Amino acid sequence: MARYIFITGGVVSSLGKGLASAALGALLQARGYSVRLRKLDPYLNVDPGTMSPFEHGEVFVTDDGAETDLDLGHYERFTGVAARKTDSISSGRVYSTVLEKERRGDYLGKTIQVIPHVTNEIKEFLKIGDDEVDFMLCEIGGTVGDIEGLPFFEAIRQFSHDKPRGECIFMHLTLLPYLAASGELKTKPTQHSVKELQSIGIAPDILVCRSEHPIPEKEREKIALFCNVRKDAVVAAYDLKSIYEAPLAYHKQGLDQAVLDTFGISPAPAPKLEMWHDVYDRIHNYDGEVKIAIVGKYTQLEDAYKSIAEALTHGGMANRVKVKIEWVDAELFDREDAAPFLEGYHAILVPGGFGERGTEGKIKAAQFAREKNIPYLGICLGMQMAVIEAARNVAGITTAGSEEFDHETGSKRFEPVVYHLKEWVQGNHTVARSAGDNKGGTMRLGAYNATLAEGSKVAEVYGTTHIEERHRHRYEVDTKYREQLENVGLCFSGMSPDGKLPEIVEWQDHPWFIGVQYHPELKSKPFSPHPLFAGFVRAAVENSRLV
Repeated sequence: MARYIFITGGVVSSLGKGLASAALGALLQARGYSVRLRKLDPYLNVDPGTMSPFEHGEVFVTDDGAETDLDLGHYERFTGVAARKTDSISSGRVYSTVLEKERRGDYLGKTIQVIPHVTNEIKEFLKIGDDEVDFMLCEIGGTVGDIEGLPFFEAIRQFSHDKPRGECIFMHLTLLPYLAASGELKTKPTQHSVKELQSIGIAPDILVCRSEHPIPEKEREKIALFCNVRKDAVVAAYDLKSIYEAPLAYHKQGLDQAVLDTFGISPAPAPKLEMWHDVYDRIHNYDGEVKIAIVGKYTQLEDAYKSIAEALTHGGMANRVKVKIEWVDAELFDREDAAPFLEGYHAILVPGGFGERGTEGKIKAAQFAREKNIPYLGICLGMQMAVIEAARNVAGITTAGSEEFDHETGSKRFEPVVYHLKEWVQGNHTVARSAGDNKGGTMRLGAYNATLAEGSKVAEVYGTTHIEERHRHRYEVDTKYREQLENVGLCFSGMSPDGKLPEIVEWQDHPWFIGVQYHPELKSKPFSPHPLFAGFVRAAVENSRLV
């Protein structure tokens, strides 16, 4: 049976609970243990799939088709353990499940209450797969004291009480603010946060204290005394130049040892950290720099493209170069020449997105990359924009566009080179969707296979002709235009196994121009960069030598 580590946060949000959880998971793996990481979010959305990227950042998609919090991306990138639907739950999903059971009569006429019905549902979720791993790390979203988080805190309190002694521990992240006027780190916010946690029946075993300055021994002793934890269980979390320094930094501060000591695991296996030393070396010791433009419409919030930014970093590590990412708002040149905004970059990436806003700028970015022989990677909508650009400017379909944009206005302005996907094969059955369906969870989601053309650039990049990648889209390039586009040089180099859905396009006479319907960034890791991003950055390096 798994041992459980519950990770909570206090004082302020965005302290790095997800990163701390991921780094701890990586350290436990380095000691030979198997781990699984989970996120429990208090918001009432069933999942983040319908949230604006400005509200919540990117949506991370699992192989089995769940739309989840971006923290699951951290978990995968640090541990290599593929996330599943059962690794993410929200208040919305919990309440939805409870109400569905009530409507069916599953509760036999009882009055439905937060305790025990909602908390029991959360506890049942926590138990899933607890016989599969050595450690289950469960992060609770938000901060202690948030009213919407109380059912989750109550559920984990009950859960730890139900389990045998020594099978559950609590790790609490807090902030140690520095007051420049007095030159002191202040421990009182941490004390108050722990007091709030204790008031609902949870006593933290380990405190991870975020600080911009070294924590003096006197303050560490004070925190241990007033928060009722061992002094060696007060772990410092300092700001880092790269998130991938976190496993080594937390190990240096003794986090993994504190966890094992709290569980009474002694002697603890020695950690094997060679992989993370190599990652650290590749981050800090590079041979050059390339500039890559990400042309999108959510550029004001970098978390909207979190996995893409990290995958580019991984691609840089694979090539021993530093990738300097610059965010370019596609709307800046919707109606202007793109050249002044895109000149000087060694490569251009156009990511996914929804809606018409900014798409004309993305089309111009694809045109600029094609005409100037600049490496281009189009992801999801970025592929569709590349196809529309080819149709308009090379194949002569001057009104080419997407059915998605016409749906927004109720007009028929475009020749629909990209159409609303109404049917596809998932496993052994056919999935059907209509434009009027609910927005949440109705896309082509999760991992699907694709077959690559022999001799294509993308087959060379992957080193195989059979791949599996994660999808998140409801619009698709129409194959009825395939022959017309291939006649002008845009090759459909990857298709679904049944040959009906285009997965990849590439320009045959271009040094490196690839568009993919899926999201390769979701499977990239620092110790295993995705081949598309490694190849894309390599092409940027080669282009940098020509300019």
